[in-house]
This record gives sequence, structure tokens and C-alpha cells, in this order.
Amino acid sequence: MPILRISVSTLKDMESQDCNFHHLPVLFLECMEGLAIKKDGIYVDCTAGGGGHSSGIVERLGEGGRLISLDKDDEALAACEKRRAAMGAQEKWVLVKSDFSRFGEVLEELNIEKVDGVLADLGVSSHQIDTPDRGFSYMQEGPLDMRMNGEQALSAETVVNEYKEADLARIFRDYGEERYAGRIASAIVSERKNGPIRSTTELAEIIKNAMPFKARKEDQHPARRCFQAIRIEVNNELASVSKLLEVVPSKLKQNGRFAVISFHSLEDRLVKEAFRKLENPCTCPREFPVCVCGKEAMGKQVNTKPIVASKKEAMENKRSGCAKLRVFERNEKVWRWQ
Repeated sequence: MPILRISVSTLKDMESQDCNFHHLPVLFLECMEGLAIKKDGIYVDCTAGGGGHSSGIVERLGEGGRLISLDKDDEALAACEKRRAAMGAQEKWVLVKSDFSRFGEVLEELNIEKVDGVLADLGVSSHQIDTPDRGFSYMQEGPLDMRMNGEQALSAETVVNEYKEADLARIFRDYGEERYAGRIASAIVSERKNGPIRSTTELAEIIKNAMPFKARKEDQHPARRCFQAIRIEVNNELASVSKLLEVVPSKLKQNGRFAVISFHSLEDRLVKEAFRKLENPCTCPREFPVCVCGKEAMGKQVNTKPIVASKKEAMENKRSGCAKLRVFERNEKVWRWQ
């Protein structure tokens, strides 16, 4: 699929429909510091959202700098266009409608070989959660949608009403780490015999009632894990993250940095393992005295442990409470395995 750079006319049409996109950038200062932004550098924000992180990068760029912001959500791109216009940054801030899994193709189509830094905030935006019509929230009445790209065919309604019981249980177990995946899947299949399940609150109630009474008393909402699992399935999130982690390192310049914010254990596990392999790719058995596989490290992790939100930020922005930031720096000259 060719790259689509959203047009100003399209954005104006959306503005006339009262498109108000808001998103609090998580770990903002930590991301800016982690990227070690150069004034004349080329950067990519893989998940532009409302433009919070993107605008911060742009503010730190000089005349020779350039930022490419990707997002597959039209409303997110509309919000970024407003920020870009207000900052007068049309020359150095490029907006591209694309899933970040197409990272490599996007750079190729923009004739960019390598970049100085890449940021990926893997969380769902505040706007998407807070807009009932998007169907992401179990707290508000809305249609079962959950599509980050409204043009795709698969939606949460399709997953909930058409997937087999075994597939639903697998999704809840694998993507939501839900202990009662089987019970919940069975309850959904039983309930939909009476008619399609259409709304977020209806689904949330079915999930809640399927769980043991004790489990309903947890600190988090009973439906949280299952909603996360359905969202991941609808948007093919883990596959996209895996592809991004595979492609980005080879597109970094020397000393270029890759910063990733994850919000749940499945994502963070992928990021942690990918960065570990980049830092130590050796596949030789432990008993070998020296490496003979010939695989060389691409760089190192900037921090040995993930960066988390301060107490102050966690209080002001609840979304940041479970956020983890990991930063990798490409540095082939220094880090080589002998």
C-alpha cells in the first residue's frame, strides 16, 4: 500500500466536524533526553497521537532538522496539523498516514536512508479512550469498534460476535493474560445466541458477570484485560511492534537512538528481548571460551532498567503509571563482541 500524506484539505474538513484531539504525552522530558536530539538531526515519531511528543522534538530542531510523524488515525493527524501550523513548522515537520509497521517503506518513499532517532509510544491515546464512539472504553457506552484506523474492516464487534469460543479464549489468555479466559469466552458465546453484542458497556457487563465474585473486587475494572486483548487483536498490535523492533535498528545512524514506551507486559517483553539481542546477539553455547558465531552487537541500552514516571506525573496522569521507557543507542564501533 502506498504512503498517504494526509492533505490540508482533508484536515480542514475534519476540523469543521469539531475534531478535538487531546493526548497527554507520557514521560515527555525523559523521551526528549533519551533521544539526545541534535538540531540538524532527522527523527521519526512512530505514534504521533495528538502531537505532544512530536512538537517537543520539533521545538528542539534547528533549520536543518526534520521530523516525520506517523499515525494511522485521521483525527490524530488532524491534531498534529493544527500544532504544526501554529508552530510554523511545515518545512521541518512531515505528517504521514501510515501504520508504524511500514517504517522501512515510509523512509524509502521519503528518500531517507538513516535517521538520528526514533520514538514509539505504544499506548492508546487519551482521545481514543475518552471518545465513546471509538469504542475503546469499558467505562462509557459506545459501539464495539476499537479500530485505530477507521478504514480497516476488522472491528471489535466482529471479534466478539464472530470468533469461535476457543479463539476468544486464546485472545483473552494470550493478549490479556486473563485467568478466567475460558469462562469469559463461554459467557460471550452463550450471550450472543440471544442476539449480537453491540455496545462496550454490554460487553463489559458480560465479562464482569462471568468472573468469580472475588475477582470482581480487584483494583482494576474486571473488563480491562479482555478489552486490551480485543484491541490488540483488532489492530494487530504485537505483530506491528515486532516488525518495528526488527526494522528500526538498521535504520539508525551511528549513535542514533530508539526510544520505546510500553504500557503492558506483553509489549515490554518484546522490547526488552529485542534490545537485549541487539546488545548481545551471540548464540554460542555458554561453555565456549570465546565467541565463534560472528554475530556483532549493534549498540547498547542507554539505561539498564526501564525509566518510569515520577510520582508527580503518575498522580497527574494516571496513564503514565504503568508506562516503561527503554532506550537503545546504535554504536557499532565501540560495542563489538570478540
